[in-house]
Amino acid sequence: MPVSLPPALELSLGLLRCPTCRTRQLHPDRGALRCPVGHTFDIARHGYAGLLTGTRATSGDDAAMVQARNRFLSTGTYAPIRNVGARLAADAAADQATVVDVGCGTGYYLAGVLDHLPGARGLGLDTSVRALRSAARAHDRAAAVAWDVFRTFPLADGVADVVLDVFAPRNPAEFHRVLRPTGRLIVVRPTGRHLAELRDRLPAMVTIDPAKEERLHRALAPLFEGTVTEQVEYTAPLTRLDALDLVAMTPSARHVSRADLNDDGLLPDEVTVSVLATAYQPR
Repeated sequence: MPVSLPPALELSLGLLRCPTCRTRQLHPDRGALRCPVGHTFDIARHGYAGLLTGTRATSGDDAAMVQARNRFLSTGTYAPIRNVGARLAADAAADQATVVDVGCGTGYYLAGVLDHLPGARGLGLDTSVRALRSAARAHDRAAAVAWDVFRTFPLADGVADVVLDVFAPRNPAEFHRVLRPTGRLIVVRPTGRHLAELRDRLPAMVTIDPAKEERLHRALAPLFEGTVTEQVEYTAPLTRLDALDLVAMTPSARHVSRADLNDDGLLPDEVTVSVLATAYQPR
């Protein structure tokens, strides 16, 4: 039986372009999306559209990572990060805005923006089909599409009022192409103090490059100008399960040994959360 077109995906159809043709619009056809010359892309029964073609560079987060992220985010520990991204987006956009979340994961941050913009529509892009299953249900105005951030986005030029990038890879040229001239790019990334207590006790965790800010500026400066930066930093209590999920929801899960995670003495009972959130305008 063909999958019906999810309402949120129908809201976003005008943004999408065939990833093979690049210019032709997609339309629904018997449980799939199809362009005028016949390129066809499935709509998964979980509600997201699979637009990726060819060999994938990465499969993204696996099921265990997504489950850990859903559990951890449900505790509200990262709610201040969600709130600052949503506020910066809402300050730059009208209620009827179009918000594109690149590397959307489970859709947690995109849903936060849409809650602040009652008439906005959202579209999340991610490579992980496991994460997209959650993203497609994260908000009734949020659609989800399988896509690789490093490729040309399957979107028309100048369709986004906000591009959101939270703890995700970046593609400055594509951010610039899909944003309206009056749009805003919101980038949220960790500082060197983020999760310091976990990193101190678990040296195998992925480190934060001290040159990260310099590289970010060098990548974005030709196309974007920063307008405001806010720092969010606080100490959050952690249960043992929280700490395990916090490790398991990141790429560090592939590096930290099970023995370390089983040693309760290595897991802190609180952690520093420290991020920078910047709003950029296109040059």
